[in-house]
Amino acid sequence: MFKKIILSSILTSFTIAASISFKEAQDNVRRVNPQGSDNSVILSYHDSIKDAKNSVVNISTSKTVTRARDPFFDDFFNDPYFRRFFDIPQQRGGSNKEVVNSLGSGVIISSDGYIITNNHVVENTDEITVNLVNSNEEYKAKVIGNDPKTDLAVIKIEAKNLAAISFADSDDLMEGDVVFAIGNPFGVGSSITTGIISALNKDNIGLNQYENFIQTDASINPGNSGGALVDSRGALVGINSAILSRSGGNNGIGFAIPSNMAKNIAKSLIEKGKVERGFLGVSITSLQGDSKTVYTNKEGALITDVEKGSAADKAGLKRGDLVLKVNEKNIKNANDLKNYIGTLSPNEKIVLIYERDGVTKSVTFSLQAQSEALSAEGLIDGLELKDLDKQSRSNIPNSVNGVFVSSVKKDSKAENAGFEVGDIIIAVEQNEIKNIQELSNALKANRSKSFIKIWVYRQGYAQLLILR
Repeated sequence: MFKKIILSSILTSFTIAASISFKEAQDNVRRVNPQGSDNSVILSYHDSIKDAKNSVVNISTSKTVTRARDPFFDDFFNDPYFRRFFDIPQQRGGSNKEVVNSLGSGVIISSDGYIITNNHVVENTDEITVNLVNSNEEYKAKVIGNDPKTDLAVIKIEAKNLAAISFADSDDLMEGDVVFAIGNPFGVGSSITTGIISALNKDNIGLNQYENFIQTDASINPGNSGGALVDSRGALVGINSAILSRSGGNNGIGFAIPSNMAKNIAKSLIEKGKVERGFLGVSITSLQGDSKTVYTNKEGALITDVEKGSAADKAGLKRGDLVLKVNEKNIKNANDLKNYIGTLSPNEKIVLIYERDGVTKSVTFSLQAQSEALSAEGLIDGLELKDLDKQSRSNIPNSVNGVFVSSVKKDSKAENAGFEVGDIIIAVEQNEIKNIQELSNALKANRSKSFIKIWVYRQGYAQLLILR
């Protein structure tokens, strides 16, 4: 009897909860064939993307890498009886050198041979070969410039009358827009996949320093990197860059670098050979949780620290100021501010609008060059440091990022801690380091500690050093 009462109570409760009314879709809908009543018509985007397809090239690269040998396996495999039995040539020298080949894609942006691609496709390569669509001719390419902070690079081939792609304004994109990914997946040659724009302005993915990705479910696979993401007109909206995948294949989450960012970076690399960015000199975060309740504006970039002597410091900006707008650009979060300042040049004058103590204020000032605003000197006593470049990255895997140790002063705090020339500082405590700016921020955040744990990459391994 007790069980029946309980069951009856449950059923009564369920009946009450199920009394909700739902909004019903319209009845009597009709299904319409996209091509209408004319069965001789095939729905196709062929004419829209045929020109864009001719603007996407296949890129193959090669480089020689040196791999350290494992002493145990060296002894085992260098045994003369073993090598004679398996007919393996005798190895000489202290390391293994091998040629590594890889594939990618690129997009023609000018009729005279300039091509934009991902930096990771062409970085630290010995040779770059480009194949055009519907052509058996191969072209040797040279790197014009690269920008690891956005993972973009420009290469050039000696050719004329090429099919340059048309650029779309990526700021006009909307979720749900139909897009096509064009590239060279798995080295099978020119291929096209389709999908929609799944999301916009994706950041904190952890791939690049400057992130404002377009997310798409159009299939992007290994080999698509550097290829084109185009809209239904065939205009370039992004450069395919990465996927989220546990298996290495497409899972419907791909990322592309917006065409507006790609255009600005390519222009700078072609005209100057490098990207020069304006430097504000602040640490920032986005408004979250309770911090939104203390500001009149609910969106913006919150300044958490101002570097002494920086452009922001000279302009009078302070910790706690909420940046709302720079020039005509509305700032919704920290990533907006970082990415926008990154498109501006050193010494460029800006108008910055911010909130302080509930009052909206405005200040006009000029940005600095990052090299002027941030010096590596004195960050760690006894060390000369520099950001990784092509020369200092020699024989270092592309997956390793950090700050390169170019000199260690004798009897300094750095030498006592165990630093060596050639070390790459990859982390401070639990914070990964990609450049001098991030190293400076991490050291400041931990300066109150009696010792700081610093991780360095040395001879293929991560090692822990203690800085006191």
